[in-house]
Amino acid sequence: MNKMAGNPSASVLWTGGKDSSLALHEAKLLGYEIASLVTFIPRSPEFLAHPLHFMKYQADALGLPHYPLVVEEPFKESYEKAIRSFRERHGTAIFITGDIAEVGGQPNWIRECSKYSGVEILTPLWGHERRELMERLLSCEFEVIFSCVKKPWFTEDWIGMKLNKDSLNQLCTINAETGLDICGEQGEYHTLVMDAPLFKKS
Repeated sequence: MNKMAGNPSASVLWTGGKDSSLALHEAKLLGYEIASLVTFIPRSPEFLAHPLHFMKYQADALGLPHYPLVVEEPFKESYEKAIRSFRERHGTAIFITGDIAEVGGQPNWIRECSKYSGVEILTPLWGHERRELMERLLSCEFEVIFSCVKKPWFTEDWIGMKLNKDSLNQLCTINAETGLDICGEQGEYHTLVMDAPLFKKS
């Protein structure tokens, strides 16, 4: 995608993990002005892999406001309403997501839910090769830990492990043996970002 003229304002759909963090980073390089972080949450959230209080620390480190948007069943209608309402309140016309590819052959969820709101969806990581994205994180010196891992791909000693050359090589080995998505796009694992180029503090 080409760099945008006029520094359009945008909000990043935020999970606290590597993909949303890298998407923010890449969008800034494309010239987007990041106005806020947005997280869709159920009415009583229990995010074990991505704790909400930790996202607040990240927002503070980035110097950005963080807006949790409550969604509930029926979820598609609830997402559509939340997106329209957020645009009306904050004037945000662009959402940036860390989505990499279709999950389970389904259309991109946020793009589907934004069709009638006039909000544009930017996916700077979409279609990129998985290892390329992981190596991009390492080359930009993101500090990332594994916050949730699932059997049968992982053992519990992965919890808290840092993403580095060694753990990336291990992921590639598991991929070769089991078909694991190296970026965890099928929910095999989750991450938290402890530090990143745009963070003002760790």
